[in-house]
Amino acid sequence: MSKQETPVKTINSVSEVHRLLSLPAPKNPLITLINHADEPPVSGTGIHRLVLNFYNISIKRSFHGQLRYGRKYYDFDNGTMTFAAPNQIIAVDQGDERDKDGWSLMFHPDLIRNYPLGKSIKNYGFFSYEVNEALHLSEEEEKLIEGLVRNIQNEYESRIDNFSADVIVSNLDLLLNYCNRFYNRQFVTRKMANNDLLSNFEKKLTDHFDKDSLSGLITVNNLAKELNVSASYLSDMLRATTGQNTQQHIHNKLIDKAKEILANTNLSVSEIAFSLGFEFPQSFSKLFKNKTNMSPLEYRQSFN
Repeated sequence: MSKQETPVKTINSVSEVHRLLSLPAPKNPLITLINHADEPPVSGTGIHRLVLNFYNISIKRSFHGQLRYGRKYYDFDNGTMTFAAPNQIIAVDQGDERDKDGWSLMFHPDLIRNYPLGKSIKNYGFFSYEVNEALHLSEEEEKLIEGLVRNIQNEYESRIDNFSADVIVSNLDLLLNYCNRFYNRQFVTRKMANNDLLSNFEKKLTDHFDKDSLSGLITVNNLAKELNVSASYLSDMLRATTGQNTQQHIHNKLIDKAKEILANTNLSVSEIAFSLGFEFPQSFSKLFKNKTNMSPLEYRQSFN
C-alpha cells in the first residue's frame, strides 16, 4: 500500500499564520514579519504541507531538516532568500530539533491591490522560482534588505495613520526592486552554471526543430521542465544573458525553420504551418510577418 500524502492545509490570512504558530495576534491584519526564533518548539517529526493565500518573502540561515517547494528540496545551511506567491504549496520536513535563524515577511494581496505594485508584482518572476533557484545574498546585500524589512515592521507597529499603507507599500516596492537587481547580479556571477543551462537550452531547441515531424508547438513550460528549472527562472536567466526571454528564442528558431522550408520546398503555407505545430495557418502567417515584415509567400517569392 502506498504511503498516504500529508493533507494540505490552506492558510488564508496573516492572523491564521500567527494562530498556527501560537504567536500573538499580528499588529496589522494584512502584513507581518515573523522572526522564526520566536516560534515555539516543534515536537515530533513529519511533513507539513501548506498553501498560503498571500505573498511570502523569507530568509533562512540555519535550518536543520529540509524545506520542499514544489517537487524539490533545498538545504538551508547557508543563508538564502526565497519568494512565494499566493496559492503555492510549501512543505516543511521537520525534525525534533532545528535552529530557527531567519524571518518571513508575509503580506496579503489586499495590501497592494489599490497601488501600482498590485499590478506590477506579477512582473517579478522570482515569485515563481523553485527553491533551488533561491537568491543568495552577500553580507552587504542582506543588511540592505533587512533594513528595508525593519522599516516596514516599524511602520506597521508604531504608526497607524493615513500614510501608513503608502509608506509600507513604498518600502515593499523598493525591496522587490533590490531583489530584482540582486538576482541579475546572481545570473552574472553564476555565469558558468548559466552557460551550461544556455547550452542545454539551445541544444534542446535545435533538436526539436531538427525533427522531420514536429509533435506540436514547443512551449516555455515544456522546455523548462526538460531542463529541470522553473519557467520563470529560465526566461529571466535568458533575458539577463542574451537579452531575450524563452518565448522570443522559441519564435526566432521557429521562424528560421519556416524560412528554410519556404526556401527549399513547395509546401503550401498551410502545410508549413501545420508541420510546425500551428493549429491555424493564420496564426503562423501573423507571427512570420511580425518577425520578418513579410508574409510567408512574399518571403518565398523573394527567391524568384
